[in-house]
Amino acid sequence: MGFRRLSTKMVEAQVAPGQRIFSQRGAMIAYRGEVSFTPNLMSGQGGVMSALGRRVRGEAAPLMTVEGNGTVMFGHGGHEVHVIDLTGDLLHVEADRLLAFDGALRQGTVFLGSQGGVMGMVRGQATGQGLFTTTLEGQGSVAVLAHGGVLELSVAPDRPVNVDPQAYVGHRGRLTNRLTTALSWRDMVGRGSGEAFQLELSGQGTVFVQASEEKL
Repeated sequence: MGFRRLSTKMVEAQVAPGQRIFSQRGAMIAYRGEVSFTPNLMSGQGGVMSALGRRVRGEAAPLMTVEGNGTVMFGHGGHEVHVIDLTGDLLHVEADRLLAFDGALRQGTVFLGSQGGVMGMVRGQATGQGLFTTTLEGQGSVAVLAHGGVLELSVAPDRPVNVDPQAYVGHRGRLTNRLTTALSWRDMVGRGSGEAFQLELSGQGTVFVQASEEKL
């Protein structure tokens, strides 16, 4: 199962018996066939920690479980949609940017401060991003939302990439993230742009960034 782009803002997916898709609530645009939509308080396969992560981020709406036999069209808020196909690798993505994903993917929740320590926590507070990132791993497709489209930037061991944290959509591969700033602690209060904060990603993989700093 995969997502087929119908336009820059809509994708389509086939649902077959025994398969399922997880989608953001309100993401269904239309469907054909016998398809059901059920709220999933456990947020897919992430278990209690995944659900807890969503609550800490202030996300009251659960994911929807999509099952049955038919075709479903997804989109949300007029945002641009980007499709990422996974072939066994690991994807980190901001949870509020997830439009829909293959239910066969293994899902988890990672606290951003686990790599950045206190600075990782500052990232969530000062840049306006959540403290938790959703991980998806395995064989399957993921549809993510963004403002103004998505650019894929390659990261190599000798070529790290620095991005504006608010432009960050996600990354795939084995990358380490670190928040850096040239400002003092006093100057950081109330500032969240890329000029004040830069998210450095190093290792081997790909970083997905959106064309706008606007939050979803």
